[in-house]
Amino acid sequence: MSERALRAQKLDAEDELAGVRDRFVLDEVVYLDGNSLGALPAHVPGRVEDVVRRQWGELRIRSWDESGWWTAPERIGDRIAPLVGAAAGQIVVGDSTSVNVFKALVGAVRLTGEGRDEILVDATTFPTDGYIAESAARLTGCTLRPLAPAEVPAALGARTAAVLLNHVDYRTGRLHDLPSLTAAVRAAGAVSVWDLCHSAGALPVGLDEHGVDLAVGCTYKYLNGGPGSPAYLYVRRELQDGFDSPLPGWNSHAEPFGMRSGYEAAPGALRGRVGTPDILSMLALEAALEVWDGVPVTAVRAKSLALTDFFLECVEAYAPADRVRCVTPVAHEERGSQIALRCADAGDVMKRLIERGVVGDFRHPDVLRFGFTPLYVGFADAERAARVLGEVLGS
Repeated sequence: MSERALRAQKLDAEDELAGVRDRFVLDEVVYLDGNSLGALPAHVPGRVEDVVRRQWGELRIRSWDESGWWTAPERIGDRIAPLVGAAAGQIVVGDSTSVNVFKALVGAVRLTGEGRDEILVDATTFPTDGYIAESAARLTGCTLRPLAPAEVPAALGARTAAVLLNHVDYRTGRLHDLPSLTAAVRAAGAVSVWDLCHSAGALPVGLDEHGVDLAVGCTYKYLNGGPGSPAYLYVRRELQDGFDSPLPGWNSHAEPFGMRSGYEAAPGALRGRVGTPDILSMLALEAALEVWDGVPVTAVRAKSLALTDFFLECVEAYAPADRVRCVTPVAHEERGSQIALRCADAGDVMKRLIERGVVGDFRHPDVLRFGFTPLYVGFADAERAARVLGEVLGS
């Protein structure tokens, strides 16, 4: 056994999160794609069976009250809140990330009032965020300006209404400076909207601490909620009374069963709801979040940085130097929980890695992505992945 493999075993033995791994359904594959779809928590199938067989099959319509279906969006939002540094009563779960980006961005423009007719958007964002930002700009009569996040402070002005940014770049794993960018947006009188899809559950976010206005995120990556699990919307408490959602629905009405023709928004974060909640996937998510019981996000972040440091060290030792180049920042304060390597034949390399039991993913045109979910990925996994990568690249 190599020196690095022995070191990996020692690090795993010292890992304070090692026991959490047993809460997941895992096999012999090294799974480094949790930044696309998290692994299955072991207790979720039984919980979903209860939802289907008893709550739906036996109680049927009574479950809206007796099984807590009606309050699920805000209840599960409160469960997510501490994972992103938010107090209760500010997050509602439901709809997709795309829908919530639309609600947040249009709502942000409406919060700023007249005289502000410009939206700034992260030019490197996940494509859907860009598509929705463009549509929101047309709808609100705003001009859209795509910029690199580092360019945002200098671009802010009296016309800026809203700024949509990604906390972590989905391609490179670069972590953007949420505290300073949020402060700059606020100082300019604009509204900040953050996409947390690649940071929630991987590192501390500090929504309340840093004064974030609005935020959205998915739950099927580091939160392990399952394929297509519902997303969430965060509305800072001080903004809730003025938040005007562009998608008012009966579920966000102050009197949802009154069936009145006129709309009156519900109080608080509830006005972020739209239609009937997707109960099956929502309750699967609620069960999945139980793996976080007793797990501090700070410990997750510490292990994430240690894992990615160790993986980079192993890649440097095992992989031919001329075959891959790391595009993820080395500095801890600039790194999320993934490592992205540039490789000329990345698509073919990833296919061969998967065939050999190392599952990451490929992003066009030449990026290998390896996502490290500290709840179930260990140091031996990191060593094996780097070793197999070296063998594939060297063959």
